[in-house]
Amino acid sequence: MHILLVNNSPIPVYGYGGTERVIWDLGKTLVQLGHRVSYLVPEGSSCDFAQVLPIQPDAPWDGQIPADVDITHFQFNPRSEPSRPYLVTEHGNARKPKPLPLNTVFLSRNHAARYGSTEFVYNGLDWSAYGPVDFARPRDHYHFLGKAAWGVKNVAGAIKVAKLAGVELDVLGGDRINFKRGFRWTLSRRIHFFGMVGGPQKNELLNASRGLIFPVRWHEPFGLAVIESLYFGCPVFSTPYGALPELVPAECGSLSASASELAEAVRTHKADPRACHAHVQQHFSAEAMARGYLRYYERVLAGEVLHREHPVIQGTARDLPWTR
Repeated sequence: MHILLVNNSPIPVYGYGGTERVIWDLGKTLVQLGHRVSYLVPEGSSCDFAQVLPIQPDAPWDGQIPADVDITHFQFNPRSEPSRPYLVTEHGNARKPKPLPLNTVFLSRNHAARYGSTEFVYNGLDWSAYGPVDFARPRDHYHFLGKAAWGVKNVAGAIKVAKLAGVELDVLGGDRINFKRGFRWTLSRRIHFFGMVGGPQKNELLNASRGLIFPVRWHEPFGLAVIESLYFGCPVFSTPYGALPELVPAECGSLSASASELAEAVRTHKADPRACHAHVQQHFSAEAMARGYLRYYERVLAGEVLHREHPVIQGTARDLPWTR
């Protein structure tokens, strides 16, 4: 099968990356499974295992899809649907209830349900790229991982939990002084800021952490920060929103919308780091993701339309309750 992966961001990813990292690992794994992959992405992209074509966002899709492509897999709403077989992955939470294409899939069971759908594929990652985990290493700090300037990620809540629990916190993805989403200035020297991190630096910090404090205030469509942390043996202390209950079983962390309850969990939880590591390897690998998408490709190529009606987001996904 020849699969065309389409995205609006360049590859490969050099920083943290999200969708870019996922579709890189998806394409690489599809090739390993015996398929041919091409990317339609911004000019300047490169790839050593697949053909790269420059995307023209304002041009008709049919003219950009090579004749020998079997199915085109968009990572965004293409607005105008191509005449040939296609699949769309919705990666976010729409702010307005705009209809999505009929052949759209989502990132988790909760994510799909909030669009009135049951069609989803969990994200997965190529864990071999993250290197080995040092389970014997002393771990003194906890961490937060995400775009701290984005209010729904609730870095202020993570800092509150760390202070209540009496632990040190590494903030990966934010700075001590923030002006972007309202002024925030963190004085405590027990809270350490590393800015936006990726690659070996991020892996090194996660490999030295005791756990992820992640009290998001929106319905997480999936949560790459969660599975990356679990890979390094870090239990997760988060709010119970979006996909989080699907990613974090009781033996791998604790979920609550209360800062005091999460702080108590941080102080008392006895998670087994190796169980956290094994959990994501079993359920959230790049191969599991690739095989999930292959099933959808086959359904679409067989002539199936995934939804009778266009999926539309239902309810609010942001500003969810949080008790300080």
